[in-house]
Amino acid sequence: MPLYGDIIVGVVILIGLLGIVIPVIPGTLLVVVAILVWAAIVGGWAWAVLGVAVALIAITETVKYLVAGRVLRSDGIPNRTVVVGAVVGIVGFFVIPVVGLFLGFIVGAMLAELVRTRSTTQAWRGTVSASRAAAYTIGIELFGGLLAAGIWLGGAIVL
Repeated sequence: MPLYGDIIVGVVILIGLLGIVIPVIPGTLLVVVAILVWAAIVGGWAWAVLGVAVALIAITETVKYLVAGRVLRSDGIPNRTVVVGAVVGIVGFFVIPVVGLFLGFIVGAMLAELVRTRSTTQAWRGTVSASRAAAYTIGIELFGGLLAAGIWLGGAIVL
């Protein structure tokens, strides 16, 4: 693949990594698709690079849900709190682009916990726990995306 092709793939991977942190675009999916396109063009050992990258992302995607669930269970927070936070966050994203997603998540989680506990102190504790679990998932997903990007970069240099 010519250098400009590798640069384009690298830029798409970078956009995917940014999409993991700022969930406006499908981050990990974009990383995988970029590496898939690269592997299809380069061929040969590039398919092995794709396989390793996909395996790493699949592992980290699984781990992120296990870790988030464990954090929520250890703090006694139901999954419903995260779901309500996510739904209100999505609505918030359209009301106040980008920032509304984070604000909406916090407001939604707080409301869900307030209804559940009927205590602002307990509701805030639940909101912090849900936010911490969400931050862990973003960090773990970003780690997987960075591993996949590193595997691709190594493959692009060698191949």
